[in-house]
Amino acid sequence: MKLVEPIIAMQAELQQIRRDLHAHPELCYEEQRTSDVVAAKLTEWGIPVVRGLGLTGVVGIIKNGTSARAIGLRADMDALPMQEVNTFAHASRHPGKMHACGHDGHTAMLLGAARHLAGTRNFDGTVYLVFQPAEEGGAGARRMIEDGLFERFPMDAIYGMHNWPGYASGTLSVVEGPMMASSNEFHVTVKGKGSHAAQPHKGIDPVMIAVQIAQSWQHIMTREKSPLDTAVLSITQIHAGSATNVIPDEAQLIGTVRTFTTPVLDLIEKRMGEIAAHTAAGFGAEVDFQFKRNYPPLVNHARETAFALEVMRAVVGPEMVNDNVEPTMGAEDFAFFLQAKPGCYIFIGNGEGEHRDGGHGLGPCVLHNGSYDFNDQLLPVGASFWVRLAETSLPLR
Repeated sequence: MKLVEPIIAMQAELQQIRRDLHAHPELCYEEQRTSDVVAAKLTEWGIPVVRGLGLTGVVGIIKNGTSARAIGLRADMDALPMQEVNTFAHASRHPGKMHACGHDGHTAMLLGAARHLAGTRNFDGTVYLVFQPAEEGGAGARRMIEDGLFERFPMDAIYGMHNWPGYASGTLSVVEGPMMASSNEFHVTVKGKGSHAAQPHKGIDPVMIAVQIAQSWQHIMTREKSPLDTAVLSITQIHAGSATNVIPDEAQLIGTVRTFTTPVLDLIEKRMGEIAAHTAAGFGAEVDFQFKRNYPPLVNHARETAFALEVMRAVVGPEMVNDNVEPTMGAEDFAFFLQAKPGCYIFIGNGEGEHRDGGHGLGPCVLHNGSYDFNDQLLPVGASFWVRLAETSLPLR
């Protein structure tokens, strides 16, 4: 590895920041303390700060030279509404809230890069440090865009990074094109006619109709979309009735759809609605079909991905880089940024969990798990990548 030496020297400081953030997790759009910490550190290092985009977002601005070129580096800040089971010293102090996705580490890595870039100014142009709120279901990226992020801070490209448990510690991975899936949810209510369970002919059974709809939806996945187009349709909840001898008036189907492209999503949503409506009508029932598109597919741009790969290899070495990582059906609202600007999103390997302090939970060190903890060994790796990315993208003339 060819990490930035001064950043290696500040690892203990970055670890302290990261663990402080971990101990004080805040949910989406509640990241007031977190944004205070970020803004205070940036100000301490002489970096101008703009607050309030996306409600609790923070943007730091580092300028040098005369070039009009600019890039954005993004870190997410919010935690998850779940209970931490770790008992080490920096475990969450707020019941029901936990940094179980490593956003504390993402924030600390970008802060490390910010301090070095502000101190050295070894670039010509502008680096925008985008500390984003509400990635976990709140679409904070979209909110920042709506609040004028790209108009107020015009940038040529934007980059993001997420730790990835199970990948070797410190490895960097990326793929051109779709890397993460869209996230969408459906809530379908079948409206029948209740009756006594002993007299089903006097009613319209919404439960059996819901079952028919659920089974028919799988026809979309296996016979209507191309088998080369990856997609997942998962019914995760079925709700109906309250007694064993009563056929209810209604039944609900709730779940999620994931795709890597919008045309495939369009097909699935359209056909789900048609099948639900026609099946219900065929049995004399009605249906209320609600389909919500949460996050779009995250699609890396070709030029920015190739550029990021060059920097990745320079920082950690070719043997530590995977340039064709398997896409995941998980979702990320960085996708909104990539719809508006060229850019690239990469993974940094978090290891298998051996890094965790004594007192960690007995569960696996995977995302959204109560036993998870960010690997502090990644702090200088991620920060060094950000620094070299900025310096290489905005070279001194």
